[in-house]
Amino acid sequence: QVQLVESGGGLVQSGGSLRLSCAASGFTFSRYVMKWYRQAPGKERELVASITATSGRTNYADSVKGRFIISRDNAENTVHLQMNNLKPEDTAVYYCNADNPFSTTKYWGQGTQVTVSS
Repeated sequence: QVQLVESGGGLVQSGGSLRLSCAASGFTFSRYVMKWYRQAPGKERELVASITATSGRTNYADSVKGRFIISRDNAENTVHLQMNNLKPEDTAVYYCNADNPFSTTKYWGQGTQVTVSS
């Protein structure tokens, strides 16, 4: 059974930091590109950051470059999103996503709420 379980969300003041984690199980984690998306109320889901399966190459949305860092541990089947210098516009539900680059298979977590107060 495939599971992606996010944790680490919460309420933080502007300028603060949070570290999101996603624990994966039920599939070969090391073969999947891992991504973090977010969705704010009334807005479409947007890609925040991604990290490739083995080389660990990262990519970020312009809005979070220099503030967020995505990392993964293939031995522990986990992916993290370190979020620094948070802004109110970062408020959203954050979702972990596993994307098989060789097929259409994608898995999603249930999401974790991040709220940044001004």
